Amino acid sequence: MKSPPTHVFFKHKSMLLRLLIFILGICSINRTNLCCDQPFATPISSSSSTPSSFSVIQSSLKQLNIEGYFSFKNFDHAAKDFGNRYHFLPSAVLYPKSVSDISSTIKHVFDMGVTTDLTVAARGHGHSLEGQAQAYQGVVINMESLRAPAMRFHTGNQELPFVDVSAGELWINILHESLKLGLTPKSWTDYLHLTVGGTLSNAGISGQAFKHGPQINNVYQLEVVTGKGEVITCSEEKNADLFYGVLGGLGQFGIITRARIALEPAPKKVKWIRVLYSDFSTFSYDQEHLISSENSFDYIEGFVIINRTGLLNNWRSTFNPKDPLLAKEFSSEGKVLYCLEVAKYFNPEETTKTDQNVDVLLSKLNYIQSTLFQSEVSYVDFLDRVHVSEMKLQEKGLWDIPHPWLNLLIPKSKIHDFAREVFGKILTDTSHGPILIYPVNKSKWRKGTSVVTPEEDVMYLIAFLSSAMPSSTGKDGVEYILNKNKKILNFCRKAHIGMKQYLPHYTTQEDWKGHFGPQWETFKRRKSTYDPLAILAPGQRIFRRASGVQQQ
Repeated sequence: MKSPPTHVFFKHKSMLLRLLIFILGICSINRTNLCCDQPFATPISSSSSTPSSFSVIQSSLKQLNIEGYFSFKNFDHAAKDFGNRYHFLPSAVLYPKSVSDISSTIKHVFDMGVTTDLTVAARGHGHSLEGQAQAYQGVVINMESLRAPAMRFHTGNQELPFVDVSAGELWINILHESLKLGLTPKSWTDYLHLTVGGTLSNAGISGQAFKHGPQINNVYQLEVVTGKGEVITCSEEKNADLFYGVLGGLGQFGIITRARIALEPAPKKVKWIRVLYSDFSTFSYDQEHLISSENSFDYIEGFVIINRTGLLNNWRSTFNPKDPLLAKEFSSEGKVLYCLEVAKYFNPEETTKTDQNVDVLLSKLNYIQSTLFQSEVSYVDFLDRVHVSEMKLQEKGLWDIPHPWLNLLIPKSKIHDFAREVFGKILTDTSHGPILIYPVNKSKWRKGTSVVTPEEDVMYLIAFLSSAMPSSTGKDGVEYILNKNKKILNFCRKAHIGMKQYLPHYTTQEDWKGHFGPQWETFKRRKSTYDPLAILAPGQRIFRRASGVQQQ
């Protein structure tokens, strides 16, 4: 779509009137605006919007002098996400070409004060699950349009190389560009086709987190546009309160527009290994041993397999069994099994030494010997492995379906209670999608960010990555899977598991208070400081927009 021609500015109201509106807007912020224990409204569609309200919003936004452009039609994509369960149409979509476009838009909405209930949401690659990046009748900012200035690599200081990158850039693109210089970011998510701003607003966790912490640990500096339209550069040394707040802050305090990402020397090859366990205690003991060892693998994850037939045969397209005959005789049907998935990074000249190191590491583990499968792939192919599955599912029309995912952080002391009840009791199979499970060291996580975790030093990420068939009312339908998720959450509450949700979703502020616990007062203070009208990230449903307009 071409950028529309620049519109002539409409005549503004007098400065006195604008000042009065601004003052009224600020003065109207009170506990009712930002703290409400009632469930937030959940509009089904935008049918309640009137043509006149859309016209007023369009007229207002068209006054802005920006380098990019607004779209006021054909924005169904902005009302969709990977979860594919919530569809809230905005009033406009901004395609920014500069940070100034974002700043001007937010400042414009902020200056309107309580005369509107207009909200603003930043949308990256649309991988949210519960409408978190949507803005019902608001403005959605398409962050992938913000690619300028280009990536800038700084390699002069070999001990601390980094890249300055737009928050709308995809991690997969950063990988390819950094590898040209023999460098790579330290920490990843399992899926790389996500924006920098999107993952840093949550945490960014995967199998490297035990070693390097999540992605929010590996960022030196941010550029942020606050809910008042201010553009602020922040780091641990400068504007630290905003820096810590925005990292894992769910987009509540500002929109990340640029990030300085830590880099390290990149390997070329990966030894990729899978082994199985039939006993959860042995499995978890080995995982915890590996994440606490100085000499360990570079990537450690795991997953649960319940009542799957021909499991090892399915692996043969990617992995080679160490003992083909024993592997052929192994049966997974009717069992609850636990897969340990590990990887060792290396360069070709280190192959012999790496093989020896891997053998030593494996010799200390107590897996089922007949289930050792190995593969050797390039570093890029390993990191981008989920994209291969995505393309296959896209071809079959099975990617853009509902994904009622549930992601939990479980403290180490309760992991056996959790596994005993959930794996094999609440869940009787894993046909709806993979269940990831792996421990991470909380000591590797940056302190003071907005991310909420269990109190213990070691915690497990457990991700129920379910897919549902549209319109199905059976066991592969959304409602059935959501009921399973609810049973898991109810068990955690009744058994006092002490879990915290990752990528959380709640419908009342009371639930959000419970989620944040002792961090709630800090979170609320930062909201009133950096986004006092609660303009940003309405899809998270934490704070109500400060507005004189009747709420839906």
